[in-house]
Amino acid sequence: MLGAFVRAFRTPDLRNKLLFTLFILTIFRLGAVIPAPGINSAAIREQLEAVQAQDTTGVFTLLNVFSGGALFQLAVFALGIMPYITASIIINLLTVVIPRLEALKKEGQAGQGKITQYTRYLTLALAVLQASSIVAMARTGQLFQGQIPVSSYMPNQDPLTLVTIVVVMTAGTGVIMWFGELITERGVGNGMSLLIFTTVVAGFPSGMTTIFQEQETWVFALICVAGLVLITGVVFIEQAQRRIPVQYAKRMVGKRMYGGTSTYIPLKVNQAGIIPVIFATSLLYLPQLAVGLIGPESANPVVEFLNTYFVTATHPVYMATFFLLIIGFAFFYVSITFNPAEVADNMKKYGGFIPGIRPGRPTAEYLDHVLTRLTTPGSLYLAVIALLPMVALGASGAMQNFPFGGTSILIMVGVGLDTVKQIESHLQQRNYEGFLR
Repeated sequence: MLGAFVRAFRTPDLRNKLLFTLFILTIFRLGAVIPAPGINSAAIREQLEAVQAQDTTGVFTLLNVFSGGALFQLAVFALGIMPYITASIIINLLTVVIPRLEALKKEGQAGQGKITQYTRYLTLALAVLQASSIVAMARTGQLFQGQIPVSSYMPNQDPLTLVTIVVVMTAGTGVIMWFGELITERGVGNGMSLLIFTTVVAGFPSGMTTIFQEQETWVFALICVAGLVLITGVVFIEQAQRRIPVQYAKRMVGKRMYGGTSTYIPLKVNQAGIIPVIFATSLLYLPQLAVGLIGPESANPVVEFLNTYFVTATHPVYMATFFLLIIGFAFFYVSITFNPAEVADNMKKYGGFIPGIRPGRPTAEYLDHVLTRLTTPGSLYLAVIALLPMVALGASGAMQNFPFGGTSILIMVGVGLDTVKQIESHLQQRNYEGFLR
């Protein structure tokens, strides 16, 4: 692998792509530590660990993961890539509902360009809303659970300063979106995925350092071994797929014969990716938001119910609800991203068929049956991985920074595998030995 890495840098065009990607990622990380105007980030860092211990699994911690720690420092890139992820999910859902978007999706590159433009507009709109809510919660002290005095990190709260912070954070989201597109066009790998990967990896060393300082040496070694085993299992599941064989009948077009080839439809075990975890986390934050806005000391029985069962992430009811939501969202997202009837129609149109299965409706039913059997273990796998940080937190109060599990491990493994595969393809084009051999 190291030899292949050296050969990659010896190839001029691939070396330029790698260096350009590293340059953009470096600038991206610099923006994550530069505070927004009017923010005293030093005061936040002093008590940041105590604040994070109060909210280890809420959506703001998820946002902080996707911003590489920039959110809890109210930095220029505090919003991170999360508005773009949310906008992309919304556009994908609307594509199924709105015929105009579905027609654009079928128009090829031109239609995809328009959908991308709509995603950009929606990203900026969501960034404005999200930046405004974050500034409002920081101004009232709710962002840090009242642990840090507002006057220490936001001494000036006049309207002009608050509007400036919102504008700067929104502009930061636009710059991040531009960085991702630049990496995709001129670098190596998917730009948005690499930005997320960078932000997650940036917080990994601090989590391991905290465990090393707070736990015994044998506990730290045991966590490292467990992490390696977990990463191996995640790699195995992420690579696992069911290949449905497809054959194309021979047909004459003029004087030429086409078809007669064999291929396959790859159906992954984790067909939904990390999207169900993001959905479930965002939905479960709504009760926490309601309690925060109304006040946990309120005598309202609904607030008492939410405060008892859906605010503490280690409560069994919270974890059970989180588990079921991930499974439900996994089936829902797979159903809207992979349409067996559409795939069967396209196969029938071009003369393709699955051996032993009749074209048309029987093919669609067979694909739906296989997809359901694959999604069941895939959704259970996602739910178990996402629950690991909560289980670790419930087992030991000193394990708030448990780095293996949840969204972090899924992102690191998934994006890492995709990026290595792209570098592998570049090397194979030049007859070099790749990473995965």
